[in-house]
Amino acid sequence: MDQAKRGVFAATHTPAHIQARRPGRPVGSAKAAPKVSTTIRLSPEVMDAFKATGKGWQTRVDAALKDWLSTHSPI
Repeated sequence: MDQAKRGVFAATHTPAHIQARRPGRPVGSAKAAPKVSTTIRLSPEVMDAFKATGKGWQTRVDAALKDWLSTHSPI
């Protein structure tokens, strides 16, 4: 409350500023080709191995599949 009284944050929380702010991501922050959400069934061994590597395991699964596609045909 003290910060608002001093005007530190009050300028960014005025009713006019709140109305002018648009919901969602800022323009230009979204990727040109966003990833697609899907459901996939993997063996427990694969899941355990990737999850054991920590946060970001889904990104690493994606990278492994891309690597496989670079040397194999999906058909």
